[in-house]
Order: sequence, then structure tokens, then C-alpha cells
Amino acid sequence: MVKTQIGQTLKQTTIKNPRYSKLLDVHRHSEHSDVSRLVKHIWSKCFGQPVDATPKSGGVKPKANSLSQFRVVILDLYMAWKEDPDLCVAVAMSNSAWRTGSRYNKIGLSRKVPQIIHRLHECGYIDYSAGSYSVPGAVTNRTSRIRAAEPLKQLFRDARFGPQHVLTFAGKECIIMRGSEKSERNLEYEDTPETVRMRADLTKYNRLLQRTFIDVPDQVQTYIERPVKKGPRAGEMTRVPVCGLDNFVHRVFNRNDWSCGGRFYGGWWQSVGSEFRKRIHINDVPTVEVDFDAVHVAILAAKHGMSLDDDPYVLEEGLIEGLDAEQQRKVVKLLVLMSLNAKDQRSACNAFRDASPTGSRAKSMKNNELVRVLDAFIERYPKLRDDLCADRGIYLMKKDSQIASLVIRHFTNRNIPVLCVHDSFLIGYAQAGDLPLNFHPAATGARFVFTPVGAG
Repeated sequence: MVKTQIGQTLKQTTIKNPRYSKLLDVHRHSEHSDVSRLVKHIWSKCFGQPVDATPKSGGVKPKANSLSQFRVVILDLYMAWKEDPDLCVAVAMSNSAWRTGSRYNKIGLSRKVPQIIHRLHECGYIDYSAGSYSVPGAVTNRTSRIRAAEPLKQLFRDARFGPQHVLTFAGKECIIMRGSEKSERNLEYEDTPETVRMRADLTKYNRLLQRTFIDVPDQVQTYIERPVKKGPRAGEMTRVPVCGLDNFVHRVFNRNDWSCGGRFYGGWWQSVGSEFRKRIHINDVPTVEVDFDAVHVAILAAKHGMSLDDDPYVLEEGLIEGLDAEQQRKVVKLLVLMSLNAKDQRSACNAFRDASPTGSRAKSMKNNELVRVLDAFIERYPKLRDDLCADRGIYLMKKDSQIASLVIRHFTNRNIPVLCVHDSFLIGYAQAGDLPLNFHPAATGARFVFTPVGAG
């Protein structure tokens, strides 16, 4: 039990699963008057009058005052609670983690944030689980976790605003550079004419998305449940928020190299699966999903002067014992995609098995069986031999992101929203025919496949 500054005893609860979490979004923003009232009310209970009253510390004066930083923390706790009351927020409690001059911290949160979090915990407004660290790279390492406690949840229940009133700060960086593909640490970089152009295009696109109504008319809940595919929580069910109004899209480059990656991320429609996407409407209009067929294989084939007239993943029937033609095609497709991203055959085989469903025939396939399938693919497309198991995937992502950028820029300039899912696009039914006419990618050799997803 914790006794607060105002003499009220509050019960603390334990965070049982701190790994069920999301990163603190340092760009939460709202100008709603009821948000301001709620934030000032909680502040007054923690610090007294709603002024910049947290303990003063040395160093450079932060860009954002304490109340502004307090608002960001409260808003992100609110959005996590709306998504799932059990969802935690991961937050760094080290002073060195808060860089007010970073391009990824445009509001300017500072080392006042750990002080704010400790005070919220002392006053019983949040549950808190301290971070853990053993050795560099250990899977047990994690940052601290916070979550709204019951007193704060009750204030959220009584609030006279909703998630639609919590937006992304307009200056949030949308061009992101990272190290490895698995790293979530953003790297600083110097702008170039190309990054300035990319940012301008994406800012214009995000403004269009802000005034676009993306909905699933027959969806009652504000979320769907899907299994986690990777990581410590693989196999567990998680909630994916859908139909939100704040759909901030960004591009992620990798390996500290502008030639690696560059795909578009952030839209909830990327995380819901193709079956659910069939129900999406844009501005009350049914959509179709227009898909590049075998885009990475097609790009490589075009580079070698080849064209793909048939499905490249359909090999001779009976190549894999015990699988019918459709099952075999799925195995070939997954294996080829894993091989394009792997540095050698062993890594490709391991990645293939990791990505295969538990209990499936694919999950139990040995390396020699998988190599035989790759050999059959190479026999059909001998010019692609040197592209398999040669770490081509991250560079091919740059190519498909350039195609996506062309598509998004074209339709944004016409004020037509299109939703990107890497190598496919959701667009209003009436505009679907315009996409392949303008963007049949002869330069890459890829072909469009139409999947009607909202009509009828």
C-alpha cells in the first residue's frame, strides 16, 4: 500500500508480464481542453500547483517544460490502457537515455521523465516494474515498464475525450535510420537532398491520412487479436488496434546505409492479415488490394534481362513428397524468400523452419531436402543462382520501397489515399484500375495481381 501526498491510501498491483509492452511514444500530442484539465488535475495531486515544479537539476534547459513532458507520459499511458489494460509502456529510466537534441525527440523530453515516472508511482497512479540487465545482448535485458494503476484508470474511464483526440506531434521524424534489421535503436544522421525530399513526400502523405476515414464497417471492437509470431512472446495472443484516426507512417532504413531497407511502416492495416484487410473501407468506399506478384524475384530477373511470364514458385509437381501443388508452392515461396534474405544455405534453412507453422511438414524438413528444392528453383532460373543465400533481401527492400514511394506520391498529389503493405496497396475500388496503368513496373519485371478485398 502507498500513502499519497493527499493522504489517500492506494493499492498497488504487480505487473505480471512486463514483456507485454510497447515503447513510450514521445510524440503524443493533444490540444483537447479536457486532456489539459485531466493532466493538470493529476499534476496537482503529484506536485502541487500545475507549474514547472519538479526538482531542478543542472545542465541544459529542456525544450519542453515539465508539464508538457508530464502530458506526453499521461497520454501514452492512456493510449496503452485503451488498447489493452494489461499493456505496459517500456521507458528508459537512465538520464543518459534522454537526448533533447535528437531528431527522434522533437517535443524535447528530457531527464525529467524518470523523475515524473517515479512521482507517479509514489502517488499510486502507475504500476512500475524496474528494468533488468545482466550482460550485453542477454535476452533478459529490458527497460523499465509502467502501466496505469487503478486510480489513473478510473480517471481515464471518466475522461471526456477519446483516442481520436490524441494525435502525433506534427514535427515527429518520419525518416528513420537504424543499425541492424533487428535493432530498434534509431541512429542520428545528417540530412541530404534525398532525405529532405523523402520527408516532404511523407509529411504530405501523413497529412492526407489524417483527414482520411479508414474503417472496417462491420468491426465492433477497436482491436483484433492475433498471435505473436516472433520473440519471447511468440504464440501468445496480442491485440492490434484497428480503425484509429492517427495513422502516422514512417520509413525505416537499415545498417546505417541509405541503400538498405526504406520500407513504409506504421499503418495498422499492415498488422491485421490479408483476410481482415478485405473488410477495409477508405472514406466509406470498399477497397481492392493490388499486389505485386513475386516482386523480389521479378526485380532480380529483370536485372538479368529475364521476364517472369509464369508464377516463379510453381515447380514440377511432386518435388516435395506428401504435399499437393498448392502446399508445395507455399514451401517454395517461403524458402526462396528466406534464401534471398540469408547469407548462406544453413541460415536460409534455419530461417525457413523458424517461419514454418508448428506441426507442419515444412517444419520438419531437413537441410538436404530444402537444398534440393533450391536446386530445382535454380535449374528453372539459373541466372538467379548467385542471388540466393547472398544477403540480397535488404537491398531488394530498397527497390520495392522506391516503387511504393512512386505509388504513394502519385496518388497523394491527386488527393487519393492509398495504403501501403510493402509490395501491395489498398485503394478505393473506383481508383484501382488506375494503379497498374500508371505503375506497371516494367523496370522491375514485376506483375500486378488484383485481389478484390472490399467489394460485394
